Amino acid sequence: MAKQALLSKNISQSASWRDYYELTKPRVVMLLLLTALVGMCLATPTWVEPTILVAGMLGIGMLSSAAAVINHVVDHKIDSVMARTFNRPVARGKVSPQRALIFAFVLATLGFVLLVAYVNMLTAWLTLASLVGYAFIYTMYLKRATPQNIVIGGLAGAAPPLLGWTAVTGEIHAYGLLLVLIIFTWTPPHFWALAIHREKDYAKAEIPMLPNTHGIEFTKTCILLYTVLLCLVCALPYLIGMTGMIYLIGSTVLNAWFMYMAWKLKFKPQPSTAMDTFKFSILHLMLLFVVLLLDHYV
Repeated sequence: MAKQALLSKNISQSASWRDYYELTKPRVVMLLLLTALVGMCLATPTWVEPTILVAGMLGIGMLSSAAAVINHVVDHKIDSVMARTFNRPVARGKVSPQRALIFAFVLATLGFVLLVAYVNMLTAWLTLASLVGYAFIYTMYLKRATPQNIVIGGLAGAAPPLLGWTAVTGEIHAYGLLLVLIIFTWTPPHFWALAIHREKDYAKAEIPMLPNTHGIEFTKTCILLYTVLLCLVCALPYLIGMTGMIYLIGSTVLNAWFMYMAWKLKFKPQPSTAMDTFKFSILHLMLLFVVLLLDHYV
């Protein structure tokens, strides 16, 4: 036991800054920050005030990163048996759970203080609530409790555009909530496509993802239906006068391609179709919010 503890200590001490950087899930956080930035920009007819922009993005980014680190700690045993995640820093012993939690606490504290000091209390508390929702309610409970985990828990990951909106205005607005609804509706087909591709991994880790509990064909049907719903929700910003023609054209093209991918996954799948759908869903959300930004300023 002493040798094992010493080995664990030495492994933790050998961690590099890259390991801590990886704990923050930087690619996921960058996508979240893009949606937060768009929320900020859409909340004002002019440019976002520089202090709000910098402090808001840093604060939201730090708290989102802290949530990701906690996710690594809570899931490190699950991660260690899944092919997609076994090489994560905590799962492979490069960073100890204790040090990861200290890192998360420092990130969360700095992020919260930044938001309180330079943005507003509403944004600070909403961002902290998103951390709690993702890192604790979703990761600790929902992920292991129900195949609807990603549907219910997706609300925390959908919050950033609202956080951006409240950072600028100090209030919750229906337009900000509509941006949340878009991501909330996008999340299930996005994650279920990955769950189909990694169905054996989730089964091995005993995580009740929809393909494991209800079958792959049922999951494909749900992806198709949610994609239809996503297309309808994505039409709302134009229908209520929030956006203009640039958004209508751009979102229509993106949604049509997403529909094609979902239809192909259901009716004419190839071995790579589930993963292709997952990858495109990321591109879809990223480009959709870029189109929102272009529509707003152009």
